Amino acid sequence: MSFRQMYEEKYMRFPQGKAKALSFSYDDGVKADKKLVGILDKYGLKGTFNLNNLLFDCENWHGRMDEEETYKTFSGGNHEVAIHGARHIFLDKVPLAEAVNEVLQNRLYLENKFKKIVRGMAYAYNGYNDKIIEMLKGLGVAYARTTENTHGFSLPQDWLKLNPTCHHTDAEIGALSDKFFGSSPDGEFKHREPWFFLVWGHSYEFDDDNNWQVIENLAKRAAKSGDVWFATCGEVYDYCKAYERLVFSLDGERVFNPSHISVWIEIRGKVYEVPAGGEVEFEK
Repeated sequence: MSFRQMYEEKYMRFPQGKAKALSFSYDDGVKADKKLVGILDKYGLKGTFNLNNLLFDCENWHGRMDEEETYKTFSGGNHEVAIHGARHIFLDKVPLAEAVNEVLQNRLYLENKFKKIVRGMAYAYNGYNDKIIEMLKGLGVAYARTTENTHGFSLPQDWLKLNPTCHHTDAEIGALSDKFFGSSPDGEFKHREPWFFLVWGHSYEFDDDNNWQVIENLAKRAAKSGDVWFATCGEVYDYCKAYERLVFSLDGERVFNPSHISVWIEIRGKVYEVPAGGEVEFEK
């Protein structure tokens, strides 16, 4: 019998068997978001926009949109709206009860305004600690993005510490893009885990720096890739949790998917779709 141990490992693959996912996470709900949404829509990409509900009309704070302008920009359904705190404060620098109210008000507003469940978040000023994380669990927050760049493509071990790959002004974004679009975990001998490229920032920075070409060029390149899943942060989270719920037979040769969405898995060099509520036996 030939040695084949490495082929027994099972690796999550994104929808349609893709090994890479790309998402964008942008903060504050400013007027420049309208142009950013237009670029993402043009190339079929998706983003998560983290909003404050008590700072509408603060045009002197990076040109924030008013309430109705914000609703019109993000109500189309292509993109995710997420929590950023009602007032954009450091959650770790106020009494815990005040931090609870900050997140609670923000989530309630977004859910009532956009008529959908909101479970994602980005930490304003990257203000969090262990107490804040425990608080978020109690408030039903599923994931929270930090500003701590990894310069890598690994999925988070803790979704309430979702570290992005890089900011769009990062000096390494070109090299990271080259690696992401030019190679794949499918080409690795070991460590074939899927890649997640998460770019974050504030859209007003494109105006301030006069560099909209950064996001436009990245979007063009992504649209031509063909092997990348374009998703919101919330969609990536939900998909990963669906994969984690897979149930395997003791010998690892059969899998059942109890979730409501299909999940893809790679084993022994072959990718399988495991349909919602379905069971699959792998080829030996």
